[in-house]
Amino acid sequence: MDARVKTYQDKMQKALDFLLADYQTIRAGRANPHVLDKIKVDYYGTPTPIQSVGNISVPEARMIQIAPWEKNLIKDIEKAILSSDIGITPSNDGAVIRLVFPELTEERRKDLAKEVKKKGEDAKVAVRNIRRDGNDAFKKLSKSDISEDEIKQLEDELQKETDKFIKEIDKAVDDKTKEIMTV
Repeated sequence: MDARVKTYQDKMQKALDFLLADYQTIRAGRANPHVLDKIKVDYYGTPTPIQSVGNISVPEARMIQIAPWEKNLIKDIEKAILSSDIGITPSNDGAVIRLVFPELTEERRKDLAKEVKKKGEDAKVAVRNIRRDGNDAFKKLSKSDISEDEIKQLEDELQKETDKFIKEIDKAVDDKTKEIMTV
């Protein structure tokens, strides 16, 4: 693969990675510790990820348990969860915090599936924009010492990469939609 195409392939990979990371934070009726990834706890004045202030486990299919390393953090962790957008009210017994995930309603599943599809479309747009940027850069090369055939070859190579990433995005959308719609 040409190094000039590799640059744009790396950017497309980042767009796909971002989409996959974003999908991990969408809760699908089952407990997934990744829904906590974006939540920060005020730890002595510093916003700190929940994973850094306690042990996170999944004792049951629809429950996440957080055991803070310092008991005085329980209130701060609860406050951070309540102010986040995961939509689950934490409960604690003085030692651990439990998040119980309710079954998703059919309507909520459909809304989540729409959200997944929209994020997938956004990722495709990002990939296509990267392709456009690459093609523009290749066309500018033509003014220098590169032949039109080489430019065409670079554009074809970039198009193949674009098609590959669009296919991967479609697969990710299908997989996540199936996961959400599975009762």
